[in-house]
Amino acid sequence: MEKSFSESYKEAGVDVTAGYEAVELMKKHVESTYTEGVVSGIGGFGGLFAPNIKQMKEPILVSGTDGVGTKLKLAFLMNKHDTVGQDCVAMCVNDVVCCGAKPLFFLDYMALGKNVPEVVATIVKGVADGCKKAGCALVGGETAEMPGFYPVDEYDLAGFCVGIVDKEKMINSQSIEVGDKVIGIASSGVHSNGFSLVRKVFKIDKENINEYKEELGKSLGEALLEPTKIYVKPILALLENINVKGISHITGGGFYENLPRMLRDDVALTIDVKSYDVPAIFKLIQKEGNIPIRDMYNTFNMGIGMAVIVPSENAQEAVEILKQEGEDAYIIGEVIKGSKEININI
Repeated sequence: MEKSFSESYKEAGVDVTAGYEAVELMKKHVESTYTEGVVSGIGGFGGLFAPNIKQMKEPILVSGTDGVGTKLKLAFLMNKHDTVGQDCVAMCVNDVVCCGAKPLFFLDYMALGKNVPEVVATIVKGVADGCKKAGCALVGGETAEMPGFYPVDEYDLAGFCVGIVDKEKMINSQSIEVGDKVIGIASSGVHSNGFSLVRKVFKIDKENINEYKEELGKSLGEALLEPTKIYVKPILALLENINVKGISHITGGGFYENLPRMLRDDVALTIDVKSYDVPAIFKLIQKEGNIPIRDMYNTFNMGIGMAVIVPSENAQEAVEILKQEGEDAYIIGEVIKGSKEININI
């Protein structure tokens, strides 16, 4: 690698040697995620993974891809880059597990204006932390230095995940019945959606992002930059013990857009938002922005990051299993007759 150097390319804004240094700094973080199926280390042209399908009758691969979005703007302002990687992983693996699939491996893509190896390694550490929480391996990625396209102190971050599930164990909506219960699993905050509205509401800049908020018990930036919770292990534990009929990851579009995605066309949901305490950050956003309550539930997760549908007789048991897994969970609603409507008792 010492011979791979172009003075002309460096003068154009791309330092290939910085890329090599970043790889060396991130290597230990990447290797810390390796699971049994990893075949090759980083540095090749593709990440190799050998899934164990011996116990599966008809294995189905499930994939998901997403980014962190404009939440990254807050990371730039705070010069804090160690958590957005978990956001990136969470947005992918939480989608994949909605099918009942176990995430196998993850790849990230980072595009930036200037490759600062220490910053890149810090971001990748966050990705690795997320992968370990999800039980999947970080098998590769790409760091693209793009001067003139991104400012020197900014970047974008996206990722891609592949999971696997036996076809007979896939989650689908066919067994959902009127009277089944909806279990809500608490979020860690705003997660990674709605930040264009958040930034508009608070007019976030370098000064007010570090302003202490009494109602939050921390600064605004600390509350908003809290990483997205990863629900893979709690959901997989639930699947081992309960007949889970539907799973929904509450992301952009909030309750109204995401909850219908786990329903058949002939059922609907009624949700009682008084069944849990809405976190203070959402109350502050609504107050500061004078946002209609329906818009809040149509934009943010409002304190519920994942929702699952289970038989009524198993609802309390499901809550207890999730609590044993370290999650706060609540019975927040019920399946009713309808056409995928979400009726929120506000």
